[in-house]
Amino acid sequence: MEMSDEALYTIPVGPVHPALKEPIELDLRVEGERIVGVDVKCSQAHRGIEWLGMNRNNSIQNIYLAERVCGICNVCHPYCMVLAVEEAAGIEVPERADYIRTIVAEMERIHSHLLWAGVAAHEIGFDTVFHYTWALREEIMDAIEYVTGNRVTKGIMMIGGVRRDITKEREERIRKALRYYEEKFEKIEDLVLHDKTIRMRTRNVGILTREDALKLCAVGPVARASGVPKDVRQDYPYGAYADIGVRAILPDQYTGEIIGDVYDRIVVRLLEVKQSIQIIHDALDNIPQGDIVAEKNLVKLLSMLKRAEGEGIGRVEAPRGEDIHYVRLRQGEEPFLSWKIRAPTYNNVLPWIPMLLGAEIADVPIVAASTDPCMSCLNRVTVVDESSRKEFTLTKERMHEMSVRKTRRMMRHV
Repeated sequence: MEMSDEALYTIPVGPVHPALKEPIELDLRVEGERIVGVDVKCSQAHRGIEWLGMNRNNSIQNIYLAERVCGICNVCHPYCMVLAVEEAAGIEVPERADYIRTIVAEMERIHSHLLWAGVAAHEIGFDTVFHYTWALREEIMDAIEYVTGNRVTKGIMMIGGVRRDITKEREERIRKALRYYEEKFEKIEDLVLHDKTIRMRTRNVGILTREDALKLCAVGPVARASGVPKDVRQDYPYGAYADIGVRAILPDQYTGEIIGDVYDRIVVRLLEVKQSIQIIHDALDNIPQGDIVAEKNLVKLLSMLKRAEGEGIGRVEAPRGEDIHYVRLRQGEEPFLSWKIRAPTYNNVLPWIPMLLGAEIADVPIVAASTDPCMSCLNRVTVVDESSRKEFTLTKERMHEMSVRKTRRMMRHV
């Protein structure tokens, strides 16, 4: 028997809520404990990073601005941006720099997935796993600091290469961290994947079917956990990935089946930690000799960038999924005519709707956390009518009209 409207209630979750570490709002329509309707409202955190980058007269400064799109993904965003600039400016990166970029990017993936595992455990009240995985994460953070000089914002990327080489001492420090995780992996696997409590809280919870994952353009571990084998490192190799060879991790490689639930998303991320260890080993074994940057003289590099014209797209498989940066360069003191960032969270928020429909209220934190969301990466705005201070919806026709007018304004300066 269908419930009447009087028996349905709307529960707001967020934008500030203990279960959500960043600001986002969910309006949940519930029937008892069961969720029957979901409305996701973003637009709580917009910092205008793209606009800031387009108003700077130094392209190299934008590398460090890109690092601050996300505190966790602070290798993939500058990596993505420099790839776009290099394509636009026609800069060829030395092969050794490509390998160093790959190594650091995979070190970031290990730390990101371990951080996520701790957060996910915390969301279901399993703080023992939370503290254990974060303690394990310290080893890779220490190795990152030894190689780049910093634990968080690494400052390793440079347009045309990297800022630091991997010396013999740094290589040995990286291998020490890899051996540490190889020794600990079986315990991590047993603790996270074989624990009865975790399985009960995550199996058949927050299911995203393969069809919905494709329809809603999910990316990264969210898509792969639903059986969609997309991975930029596999499909459009960059850096050293073309030499090493990477295959998308699917949950059936471990469980023998694909359900697309929270548990499958845990499986994918843990297997990717193991995969990253092997990728780093392969990169260190085969890293070529040579320069680490295309142009060592920064004054000359800045001069080249201020004379460059063109557009480029950088695509990187961030820990959360496909990251895209679009850059258009023009000659002059403000070379970034356009800079557009599409972070993976932008794709992975809409899948919350089918994941949450039919779930219970208590499942909301772990379902949301299973996509590893970052609202700072999402970085979108709500349009407000200044006269009435009310939100309004931009139609497709209005958006097209505004786009045409903006393009015409931009073309006048080209």
